[in-house]
Amino acid sequence: MPPFVWILIGVLVVLIVAIILLYVFGKRSQKKQEEQRAELEKQAMTINCFVIDKKRMRLKDAGFPKIVYDSAPRLSKIGKVSVLKVKIGNKVSSVMCDDALFKTILPKQELRAQIVGVYMLSAKRVRGPVYVAKEHRKKTDKFLDKFR
Repeated sequence: MPPFVWILIGVLVVLIVAIILLYVFGKRSQKKQEEQRAELEKQAMTINCFVIDKKRMRLKDAGFPKIVYDSAPRLSKIGKVSVLKVKIGNKVSSVMCDDALFKTILPKQELRAQIVGVYMLSAKRVRGPVYVAKEHRKKTDKFLDKFR
């Protein structure tokens, strides 16, 4: 057989092995993430809070205690995290949340949120501005332009 066929077979074998490894490690990490999420939901507390500000910033600059920074994964230390400055009772504190939740929360909203330590799992709006998705906002503006 010509040499390019052997090279092609070698490349295909390497690609197949890489795909299998990615599948196995992906399943394992997904299972671990689901277990951690279930454990967090068991420990969650429901509180009322008022969102003062929201930003994406480095974990070091967010104002969290040193133990939070030390125990964070390396990727969180390098990149930016979603941080909310909230008022809980009469105390102002910083809270982390995931990006999907961060997009739906607006400043000056009062929320009923589930919080574990310094991490916000979920939130429902009680009072304040309403989040409207960009696609819906464009459709609404086009519809209202007809009457202006």
